[in-house]
Amino acid sequence: MGNMSVLRGVHPRMIRELFRPVGFFSRIGDQTLFYGRAIAGIPHAATHYRKEVVRLIAEISMGAGTLAMIGGTVAIVGFLTLAAGGTLAVQGYSSLGNIGVEALTGFLAAFINVRISAPVVAGIGLAATFGAGVTAQLGAMRINEEIDALESMGIPSVEYLVSTRLVAGMVAITPLYSIAVILSFLASQFVTVALFGQSAGLYNHYFTTFLNPLDLLWSFFQAVLMAITILLIHTYFGYFASGGPSGVGVAVGNAVRTSLIVVVSVTLLVSLAIYGSNGNFNLSG
Repeated sequence: MGNMSVLRGVHPRMIRELFRPVGFFSRIGDQTLFYGRAIAGIPHAATHYRKEVVRLIAEISMGAGTLAMIGGTVAIVGFLTLAAGGTLAVQGYSSLGNIGVEALTGFLAAFINVRISAPVVAGIGLAATFGAGVTAQLGAMRINEEIDALESMGIPSVEYLVSTRLVAGMVAITPLYSIAVILSFLASQFVTVALFGQSAGLYNHYFTTFLNPLDLLWSFFQAVLMAITILLIHTYFGYFASGGPSGVGVAVGNAVRTSLIVVVSVTLLVSLAIYGSNGNFNLSG
């Protein structure tokens, strides 16, 4: 121990680099324990904190404060998917038109919106709105020692603050994602039919032919999985925030960056798991 103290004093940077892998795996272990405790507390939160769950569902859907004035998370996610669906139609119609098959724009909308575009955009919108808010809320509570006050009153803080948000997220994500998918479909159809002048019957024919209901179910599963992972990440960084008010900002930044990486990773892993061996796609319809 004495030799280690001497080495730390003489070569502090070298010692930090040597112990960096230990700290990395230690953080992974802490996150795993936190996530396990949060998921295990879901039944307790759903049965004992129903009023808090209902309040959080409203907060996830409509937001709070200034965010609620512009429509909340619903408006943000809806606008993002609306823009993504319109962009997909513009790019798809022009690109397919270069090879003379612009009639397949309906196929592209049914295929890309469900499998890639809508889940990723909805996940990014959820992370940027409610996820960042959760981190800021829990971080402020940690800095102000409100979480310690809950523990001193005998209230399990993880179940009350984290598990309730997981329950609310799983309930609220289904209507949220339904609106997002519908708006992406409408945007693609409007751009293709109204702006580019393609026949509505032609667009609807290819759209309905290639829109697989099973793909929609998998897309909803992906959205729920994405919501759970986003909320787990943001609650973790907020729950363990430190360093005063500036530490809350650092925690929000770390949480948003991590959740954006996770959104793309979940999309990739789900795509490999579901469509890796069989794409469930036949060009002949």
